[in-house]
Amino acid sequence: MVKKIGILIGSLRNESFSKKIANALKTLAPASFEMEEVEIGDLSIYNQDFDDEGNPPSSWTEFRERVKKFDAILFITPEYNRSVPAVLKNALDVGSRPYGKNVWDGKPGAVVSVSPGGLSGFGANHHLRQSLVFLNVPTMQQPEAYIGNATTLFDVNGALINESSREFLQKFMDAFAAWVETNVPKKF
Repeated sequence: MVKKIGILIGSLRNESFSKKIANALKTLAPASFEMEEVEIGDLSIYNQDFDDEGNPPSSWTEFRERVKKFDAILFITPEYNRSVPAVLKNALDVGSRPYGKNVWDGKPGAVVSVSPGGLSGFGANHHLRQSLVFLNVPTMQQPEAYIGNATTLFDVNGALINESSREFLQKFMDAFAAWVETNVPKKF
C-alpha cells in the first residue's frame, strides 16, 4: 500500500545541502513511498491571535490541510546557531495550532540534519526531536542521521557522488520505511 510522505526542509536557499539530501533520499525511497516536499517558506510567523479570532492566514489553512493528508513526515534541517532554522520551527508551530488540532499528532517521522561542518547539525537534530516529542510525532531513533561535510558529497549538478553516504542513506530509508509501516496510525 502506498504511503504518502511529506518532506519538510528547513532551508530556503536554492543550493541548500538539505534540499540536495532530500532529493537523494527521494531516489532511495521504496516504491511504496510517494514523497512530496512541503513548502514552508510562505508561512507567515505564527501569531495565536489569528486563530483565536477565527481568521488564520490562508497559507496556514492550506498548510494544515496538506499536512493532514500525509501518513508520515521526513524532516531535513540544517543547523542555525545550534538549533533549527526559524522557518522550520514556525512550520511546527503553525501545524500544531489551534490547540487540540495538531496536524502532526501520531504521524511517524524521522530527522536528518545536514551541515557543511563536521558536527553534522547535531544541535538542530536534537532540538527538533525535543519539539517532535511534544507534538506526538513518533520519531525514528536509529539510525540517527547526521550528515556532515556536505560540501564534499555532491557534484556541480547537486547529485550525490559519495558512495558511503549513499549506502548510509539507503539504510536510513530502509529503516524509515519499516518505521512508517510499524507506526502509521491504523485507519478504520
